Amino acid sequence: MKKNVVILAIFFCICINIPGKAASKDYDIVTKQDILCLMMAYPEYIADVEKDKSSSVYIIMRSGKKILYDDKKKKNFEEKFQNTDLQDMMEQSYPLKAIDGVVEKNFDPGRFRVYSLLKETYGNNKSSVESNLKMASLGYRRLQFNGNNGASRSLENAMKELMPLAQKSSDISRCLFPSSGTFNYRCISGTGLLSPHSFGIAIDLARDRRDYWKWVSKEEGSCRIREYPKEIVEIFEKNNFVWGGKWSHFDTLHFEYRPEIILKARYFGDKSKNESYWYEGAPCKDKLVKSYIEKIDKKL
Repeated sequence: MKKNVVILAIFFCICINIPGKAASKDYDIVTKQDILCLMMAYPEYIADVEKDKSSSVYIIMRSGKKILYDDKKKKNFEEKFQNTDLQDMMEQSYPLKAIDGVVEKNFDPGRFRVYSLLKETYGNNKSSVESNLKMASLGYRRLQFNGNNGASRSLENAMKELMPLAQKSSDISRCLFPSSGTFNYRCISGTGLLSPHSFGIAIDLARDRRDYWKWVSKEEGSCRIREYPKEIVEIFEKNNFVWGGKWSHFDTLHFEYRPEIILKARYFGDKSKNESYWYEGAPCKDKLVKSYIEKIDKKL
């Protein structure tokens, strides 16, 4: 009888503990994937990664500044938006496939931003951002965009590919021109948070009254998103821009240079795959990426 009780107790413990261990294992895998994407996205700015005695994970910037990966706080959507850590920022997987209208509530991949990372990369105040701006050629005009981390080059590459398409398609041309602006040092409407335009890493294309979630209904926003030329979205995404049309708080004219979000979607966005190792899908034959993987495995 005692033997049976012991066996049942062991079985009960296993049943209870397996999900927790699986969750922990999944968390560790996702942490490594997130850090890898960040290191690939900011190769000139992120120097290292470390885990301290309390098991907190940090990325180490070349300046020496440490940025915490996960503050482990339980936060609702608004708290994540207002006080974003790296884990919050990378949590929602950006959809690279086409969408058919406004996405589900509070799904905003790329709209959460870690400002300490952006400041380290693009400038920590207005004057330092301005000193990093370049005049990016859009084919028909030149606009200010941040020269750091390949941002202005990526904008130019996207526009170089879109210009010939715009000459052939009035739908594409109508959405591209005239641009509503790039660099503008200001806060996001209704918040105390700096807009990505403040860092010179976002462009608003031609404006339509249905473009913004505060301006129109979800139905009107969905109609605009369905009509929006897929070629524009795909080419910007190919060049590491996220599209505000894929946010529940939709901002359809808005494209933002966020390589970490696109890289995660590109390499780790397919949840149906059964990976045999945590970095499966990443370009691990690349020497630099391989060195990041080795560093992450060693440190984490």
